[in-house]
Amino acid sequence: MNTKKIGEYRTLLGVTKEATLKELKTIYRNSMKDIHPDTIADADERHAAEEKSKSIIEAYHFLVSINPETTAKNKEEYVKTTSTCAILDFYMENQALYISFADGSNYEYFGVPKVIYQKMINADSPARFARRHIYGTYLYRSASKIVSAE
Repeated sequence: MNTKKIGEYRTLLGVTKEATLKELKTIYRNSMKDIHPDTIADADERHAAEEKSKSIIEAYHFLVSINPETTAKNKEEYVKTTSTCAILDFYMENQALYISFADGSNYEYFGVPKVIYQKMINADSPARFARRHIYGTYLYRSASKIVSAE
């Protein structure tokens, strides 16, 4: 997931990065009412509506997961994990850095340059490197549900 995709999600729902959870929910519900496949008789139009609704659902859930309100709600747990738990594994995929921690938490970081990832690989202590250069610097979300669902 790259930052371009985040912008595409925001454009799809017509929101800015300052959108609140309440605003996201209202926009999501209104969007789904407008294109719900069950309200469309024509098979081709219904199929197009199904695809569009899948995109809207994906965008909504993703934007909720990175929303500042969501991040603030989970901040205490995040800080505890990133400051006290060992890193079990980390890798980069689709321009996102994934870090798995010893407490079972998994986080996804967006916009991390490949050069920073390379430095983390080569660091004597990837955990110390991440505390100094990743946590608090890059947009992130909990990836625990994503990882366990795959």
